[in-house]
Amino acid sequence: MSLPSYSTLSLTLEDHIAVIALNRPERANAMNEPMWRELREVMAWLDSTPEARVAVLVGQGSHFCSGIDLSMLMAIQSRIQDECTGRQAEKLRRLIIELQDSLSAIERCSKPVIAAVHGRCIGGGLDLIAACDLRYCSEDAVFCLKEVDLGIVADVGVLQRLPKIIGDGYTRELAFTAREVSGSEALRLGLVSQCLPDRDSLLQTAQGVAAGIAAKPPLTVRGLKENLNYSRDHSVEEGLRYVATWNAAMLLSKDLEGAAMAIMTKQPANFRD
Repeated sequence: MSLPSYSTLSLTLEDHIAVIALNRPERANAMNEPMWRELREVMAWLDSTPEARVAVLVGQGSHFCSGIDLSMLMAIQSRIQDECTGRQAEKLRRLIIELQDSLSAIERCSKPVIAAVHGRCIGGGLDLIAACDLRYCSEDAVFCLKEVDLGIVADVGVLQRLPKIIGDGYTRELAFTAREVSGSEALRLGLVSQCLPDRDSLLQTAQGVAAGIAAKPPLTVRGLKENLNYSRDHSVEEGLRYVATWNAAMLLSKDLEGAAMAIMTKQPANFRD
């Protein structure tokens, strides 16, 4: 099948695994305006492409992501210019919501997205991986919630998502101090599931996890992501009712039949996309 092409991302699809690479290595994969837009577009593609069951998000070059491109940040003032203060503020609010949506698209996508982080993951890069389902890193990874040093209240998701990953206390410390976190500390904090020795072993591990997920019943995997995200943001009772309704609609599927048959015959299952 033909894949979409992007100016700031590279995309491959093999064995049901999509590999999405931030592809501005000369700028340490700084997130310029096209990248924000293309992240939203590639997540819509992932969501609507049955052959793609899981994605691995990586960075080309020496670093995963250095955050928002400063040239884009400096251009915002001219972009929202208006003689009316209220309308200028409205334009800025609309822009922020658009950027938020580019990362929320990762959560909105029904397929799991795995972040594989090497080198620096700064500012908006941390917002980006916080929206992913799983995170892995190499020992050379460096994480930093940098916005306070730029005079910015981080506004595209990290303050909302990170407390649910590493807890409120650690998030406040990182937000107020902008201190750097090593790969090994990220593992200790629970930001990542594993910290690997180098980039090669990182990518190998992320691909292995993705392959394991791709072999699972796809309808069930999509249901797991839907219900995990819903339950994270709702009470236990609401989550229980939601999953009951989900399974009332989705449980009796060909995936269930195939999984049961695979267990009984001790043969690998072949699931429909």
